[in-house]
Amino acid sequence: MSSFVTIASRAARAAGEIIVHGARDLHRVQSRSKGDRDLVSEVDLRAEARIVEILGEAFPEHGIRGEEGTARAPGGSQAEWLVDPLDGTRNFLHGYPFYCVSIALLDQGRIECGVVYDPLRGELFEATRGRGAKLNDHRIRVGESNTLAEALISTGSPPVSVKTARAMGNALLGLHCSAAGVRQSGSSALDLAHLAAGRVNGFVHFGLQPWDSAAGALLVQEAGGLVTDFHGGPGFLESGELVAASPRISRLLLASLGENLPAA
Repeated sequence: MSSFVTIASRAARAAGEIIVHGARDLHRVQSRSKGDRDLVSEVDLRAEARIVEILGEAFPEHGIRGEEGTARAPGGSQAEWLVDPLDGTRNFLHGYPFYCVSIALLDQGRIECGVVYDPLRGELFEATRGRGAKLNDHRIRVGESNTLAEALISTGSPPVSVKTARAMGNALLGLHCSAAGVRQSGSSALDLAHLAAGRVNGFVHFGLQPWDSAAGALLVQEAGGLVTDFHGGPGFLESGELVAASPRISRLLLASLGENLPAA
C-alpha cells in the first residue's frame, strides 16, 4: 500500500509544478465555463493529464476518475483513483493563494490512500489507511476543542438553488452564532488537510463530488478525526454532505445541523 501513496505523491508534485508555472503567467491562462458558475482552465487539464499519465503507467489495471473528464474503467481490479488536479480553480484564476492537488485511491468503495498537495507552500499531506496521516513526513493529529465556542470551522457551498441556499444558509448561521469563527476558503480538499493538521477544528460542506473529499477525508480519519454525512452516517462520498472534526466537535456540529436543517 505504501507504493500507492508514493506514486500518488509523485503525481501530485508533478501536477503542482504545472500549477505553479501557470500561476507565474496567470494572465496567459485560458479558461472556460463548464456550467453552474464553475470553471476549468487549461492548467486543470494539463495537470490532470500528467497525473493520469503517472498513475496509468504505475497501475495500468486501476480505474481513474478525474474531475476534468478522465474516465477509465478498472481492468482486472476494483481499485479506482479519484483525481482533482486543481481544487480551487476559481481561487487560482483570481490569484487567490489557496488551492491544491487532490488524489485518492478507492478499493471496493473504501478509501485506501489519499494525497493533498499545496504547491504554493510545498506542503504534502499523505495518508494510508491504518498508518496515520503525515505532513511533509511528520505525523499530524486533529486539534481538540471542548466547545464550538472555541472551534474554528471551515465550510463552503457549491452553486445551488435558492431553496437549498436558504436551508444551508440557516444552518451556517447557527454555526456563525455558536463557533469561534467560520471560514470559507474555496478549496475543500485543502480545508480537510488543514483540519487533519489541527489548523481548524471542524469542516461542514455539501454538494461535494468524491474527488473533492476522498483524500482529505482519509487524512482526517487517520489523524484521529471523524468524517460523516449530515446524519452521522458513513455515506458522505455518495451524498456529497460532509461533516469532519474531532469526535467531540463532530457531535456538536451534527447537533447544530440537526437543529437548523429542515427534515429530509
